[in-house]
Amino acid sequence: MAKNIKTRAQDFAQWYQDVIKAAKLADTTPVRGCMAIRPEGYAIWEAIQRQLDRRFKATGHVNAYFPLLIPQSFLAKEAEHIEGFAMECAIVTHSRLEKTPTGLKPAGELEEPLIIRPTSETIIGYMYSQWVQSYRDLPLLINQWCNVMRWEMRTRLFLRTSEFLWQEGHTAHESAEEARVETLKMLDIYADFAENVLAIPVVKGSKTDSEKFPGALVTYCIEGLMQDGKALQCGTSHDLGQNFSKAFNIKFLGRDQQQAFCYTTSWGVSTRLIGALIMAHSDDEGLVLPPRVAPDVAAVVPIYRGPEEEQKVRGFVQQVIAALTAGRETQQISRHGIESWLFDAATEQRIVADFRDSRPGDKHFHWEQRGIPFRIEIGPRDVDAGSFVLKNRIDKSKEVVKLNDVSEAWLRDKLNSAQAALFDKARQFRDANTHWADNYDQLKQILKEKGGFVRCFFKPDRLAEAKIKEQTRATVRCIPFDQPGTSGKDIYSGEETSTQAIFATAY
Repeated sequence: MAKNIKTRAQDFAQWYQDVIKAAKLADTTPVRGCMAIRPEGYAIWEAIQRQLDRRFKATGHVNAYFPLLIPQSFLAKEAEHIEGFAMECAIVTHSRLEKTPTGLKPAGELEEPLIIRPTSETIIGYMYSQWVQSYRDLPLLINQWCNVMRWEMRTRLFLRTSEFLWQEGHTAHESAEEARVETLKMLDIYADFAENVLAIPVVKGSKTDSEKFPGALVTYCIEGLMQDGKALQCGTSHDLGQNFSKAFNIKFLGRDQQQAFCYTTSWGVSTRLIGALIMAHSDDEGLVLPPRVAPDVAAVVPIYRGPEEEQKVRGFVQQVIAALTAGRETQQISRHGIESWLFDAATEQRIVADFRDSRPGDKHFHWEQRGIPFRIEIGPRDVDAGSFVLKNRIDKSKEVVKLNDVSEAWLRDKLNSAQAALFDKARQFRDANTHWADNYDQLKQILKEKGGFVRCFFKPDRLAEAKIKEQTRATVRCIPFDQPGTSGKDIYSGEETSTQAIFATAY
């Protein structure tokens, strides 16, 4: 256990904060509920952004940008939407500051207050109404990378902050079926990314009416299970039907020469994904990063005493780097004694060598807490043997590797194996902590004593869900797509139903 990190068993919430601090991912700020994302944390977000953006564009979506400020009247145009976001809005009411004898005060009151976007359906709906005239303009497939503001009461770095970064896709279609296909397609993209890049196994399903996005017909989601047995919503995709197109008059001339309202969708993931990968994979030593999202894939720790040994070790480090980046021009960058080389141009992942004036043990500790998938240790004896020691951050294994066996393909294979191992470990944990409840007493007992996902027969009902949440703090995380096709007794009402739901306490 790292000295500056609480164990998960001692205090999971504090452990989470300690891991973030030790890895220098983010800090709290003087602005209530807002975080400063440090370079180490932002590099992870860039990796997420880069790989998701590629997936979006491969399916025909393009990026654009829309205003941060939204007229207050826009939110009121869709009844469910304003009801869902009214308590989270940050509002701009004045346009300037005025100096007074006692200090500064707001001046220039706005004719209409402006909302700092909690989400952009309304302003984008207005713009779409200006851009769409004919079926020839459809489908409109636009994504936006931006920040949003939701005035949260209780905040936690990455998981729930007043301001956070995300992407929000907004599309417009001719038919309800096209919109439904779009929402499910994007959900599949999120699920594939979560499992194959973040190594987090997820359950795909739909939200109940009481849990869906305000103003949506249907909300689809992916749900992950964290190491403390709590669920985390890792992404959502909303079929908005014609609700927003009617509110903002997004109409088009159809193929039948009749005016019709568009069917719209929205979908998004946020910096919450960084919190998800921390809680799904990290350990009591610090951060553990899935190799496919790690900014640095390997850290070389040279071990030497004096200039002569340093020269000897440095020369061998160069040989190792050359073998790992063979056949490609790569520029060496040096910053504060840490040298780096590009390993993969597509992902912008790098290999680093730590030549800082610090003890080897401190360097080991440094890279371990930052979750680098592999650490390469090279001392004078290793140079004499033509080998190095490879340490795997994920399974803590150690092996001696001959320089002659090293190549780019060799490291890629190691990274792929580590990625698969991390996913398998998380999936085994999820499966071991997914339980079945036959009745309400069992549901309550499992939630109290074990946590995790609890699957049961349950027909969605707002009143029943509210009562269950009041008594257990658990909610229906989703109605999973993989329904069994059989029926059983609803755990709350006792009525016969063919619908199964997953309950859990959640972040």
